[in-house]
Amino acid sequence: MNASEILTGLSANESKLLLALDRLNGRADPERIFEAGGFSQLVEVMNAGSWLQSKGAVVISEVARKVYSIKDRAVLDRGLPERRAIRLLAEKGGEGDMGDLAAELSKEETSIALGWLRKKDLATISKADGRTVLRLTENGRDALDRPTADEVLLEQLAEEEMSEETLDKAVIAALRSRQDLVAEKLLVTRTMELTDLGREIVSMGLEVKDEVAQLTPELIQTGKWKDVQFRRYDVRTFAPAVHPGKKHPLTRIADEIRTIFVDMGFTEIDEEYVQPAFWNMDALFTPQDHPARELQDTFYLKNPCKLQLEDDGIIDRVCAMHETGGDTGSKGWRYRWCREESERALLRTHTTVNTIRHLWRNPEPPVKVFSLSKVFRKEAIDATHLPEFTQIEGIIMEKDASFDMLCGIIKEFYRRMGFENVRFRPGYFPYVEPGLEVEVEFKGSWLELGGAGVFRPEVTAPFGVKYPVLAWGMGFERLAMLRWDLKDLRDLYISDVDMLRTSPIL
Repeated sequence: MNASEILTGLSANESKLLLALDRLNGRADPERIFEAGGFSQLVEVMNAGSWLQSKGAVVISEVARKVYSIKDRAVLDRGLPERRAIRLLAEKGGEGDMGDLAAELSKEETSIALGWLRKKDLATISKADGRTVLRLTENGRDALDRPTADEVLLEQLAEEEMSEETLDKAVIAALRSRQDLVAEKLLVTRTMELTDLGREIVSMGLEVKDEVAQLTPELIQTGKWKDVQFRRYDVRTFAPAVHPGKKHPLTRIADEIRTIFVDMGFTEIDEEYVQPAFWNMDALFTPQDHPARELQDTFYLKNPCKLQLEDDGIIDRVCAMHETGGDTGSKGWRYRWCREESERALLRTHTTVNTIRHLWRNPEPPVKVFSLSKVFRKEAIDATHLPEFTQIEGIIMEKDASFDMLCGIIKEFYRRMGFENVRFRPGYFPYVEPGLEVEVEFKGSWLELGGAGVFRPEVTAPFGVKYPVLAWGMGFERLAMLRWDLKDLRDLYISDVDMLRTSPIL
């Protein structure tokens, strides 16, 4: 904007501030401008200055400095703990022990005194005959007749506040390291100065006019709107951003995922977080000596440490599957299966618990379900791992289900999530065969987002399932990181209000 455009859009307070600065030789602090401009409140000066700075008519500069004062004058009257300690030692001929200090000082003051006696070289501390002996040094004897540097500064701070640039840095740092001795506050000095543009505006015959900035019902009803002068409205003037209320980004992506699966004919399911190892591991044909079952990978519960299993018939069939492979033609894992191990209580490590339990209750086709829920693994927290995260899980069970159908479903899901290029590569999981890992193309790179496959007969046979079961498990947070272009998984869960406000709605 040029000077004439700014001039026509100035508020009364902005005009007052420019004229006051002109009378004060173009530069002054807000307090002097307040007095010279006839403002009713200092906040009016600051608001007008901020608007004029955004228009280029005024520059506001700030200088911050620290100011110190004593918190409690009684500290000086009583004496610092080390001052009282050297007086006590002097009364005893220059030597004493811990018992003498304890009789004069509190336990906390004694600890403080010992530390500062060493730091200031006022006394030596040594062990002799089972006693802790304190002896005045030459420096300590000299200090009996003169105050130390920190005591001198405390006396000065008791008289007046002092700015950091006038103080000895080492002495004030020593006082600040001690609790409840000095108070620190930050003083900010602001200065407003006319720019060349501001001077040009003043020279154009600037006047303070009472203008109406908002048309009110009263002005309309009384007809006064005909007699007042309205301030020009400038759509180019800076205005603060207004952020609407919105759901958390993770909630919005979760809603989007649920909508996609429901539109594709799926039903959502979920189960409890706490499960017996039987449903989390054994029912999925994971051997009982598998590394994933170790304490360093899985959260096991102390109370309850075990959970009762529901169906003895299923338990016997799963046991046979592990030991011999049952009637599937498999040889199983060829070890002696332990029921106690399968009863151990844990926090589920994957949401496949949901789908295998659903198959147990619904062994007949068609089955088409998904879950979006929390799982827990004993991971070290870093940019790509959390001990608690969310998994996208799903299965399809029907007569003509095939591996091609599985690939097609996954491709369609990611296409609807905005990823056009999806590819698969072989992957191993104990409970599927064949297995695959899913990758999507993002900014020219291929990123792995989950695994999938067809449940092995050793998984489905104990539950009476006679048809193929297509299954997949995909990372939710990893998908969200791609959507929001984040590098650190933890950014999804920190309480960053600015990130939430500025995140796009769509």
